[in-house]
Parts: sequence; structure tokens; C-alpha cells
Amino acid sequence: MFKEELQKIKALVFDVDGVLSSDCVPLHPSGEPMRMVNIKDGYAIQLAVKRGYRLAIITGGNTASVRKRFEALGIQDVYMSAAYKMDTYKEFLKKYDLKWDEVLYMGDDIPDYQVMKHCGFPCCPADAAPEIKAIARYISPKEGGRGCGRDVIEQVLKANGDWMDNSEAFGW
Repeated sequence: MFKEELQKIKALVFDVDGVLSSDCVPLHPSGEPMRMVNIKDGYAIQLAVKRGYRLAIITGGNTASVRKRFEALGIQDVYMSAAYKMDTYKEFLKKYDLKWDEVLYMGDDIPDYQVMKHCGFPCCPADAAPEIKAIARYISPKEGGRGCGRDVIEQVLKANGDWMDNSEAFGW
């Protein structure tokens, strides 16, 4: 991958539907969308948090289960109901005094487009929309919900010497 670019990354931001979960979302009889998540993505997320990286979720969805899942992994910045993601992204940058080139963003569809144009390292899963693939610096070989989050987190941590470097890496 792009080791020198990944060494600049201080924050990783993810969409949920189509990235950290599949783009096919079953509906509960109550009407609430249900999501399946990848355990390996979860491991990588919690490790990146332990290593001091800023992680955020910016999603248009709004379900308690999504918030609970990612907060349980240590993500403090879970932005729900983000109809226009660029405003939320700017808020996140300002909150932590981050520069745009210090952020990796992984999205899969048109609502992610503007943020991906204004981050240091835009990424997407293998099954992202063509418009998103066209602007991505890296396209994971993994599909959304199938380990693409782990793929990019692992590469960032490896580029910075933060992967499997001490006993902290071997637990939850």
C-alpha cells in the first residue's frame, strides 16, 4: 500500500452501511434495520483506539444497536443521522484539531463522496459505487461488512509499527 501516506494518518473515519456492515440490511418486524458486523473489523477498531488513533463513525442511519456496538469498541465519536456528512466531518476535524491529510475515510456510496474528496486517504470496499471507486486512493479487496475495515486499519497500524508490537495487541 502507500506506507508514507499511511504514516501521516492520525484518525480513521468510517461509514457503516456498505462499509462496516453489508449493504443488504434485513429489517426487523418492528421496521428497524438490523446489521451484521465483522468481528475482525471489531478487533482492529478496538486496537486502533488503544493505540491512540482517533476513530469516528459518520452514518446516515440512526439505530441504538449501531451506537452501542461502536461505543463498546471504544469509539467516542459516533455521529448518527448525518444527512450531509461534510458538516459532521468538519466538526470532527475541528474537535481534535486534525488536518484533512491526517484522516483516512472509508465510504462506499454517493453520501461519502464530498468527505472522500477532502480527506488525506480516501478508501472504499470492493463493492463500492463506481463514483466512489473513481476517487479512492485504495480499494480494499474486501467487500463492505466482510473485513474491509480491518484491511485498512491493519495497514495503517503496520505502517506505523503499531500492529502486534506488544502484549496489548493480543487481547480485547
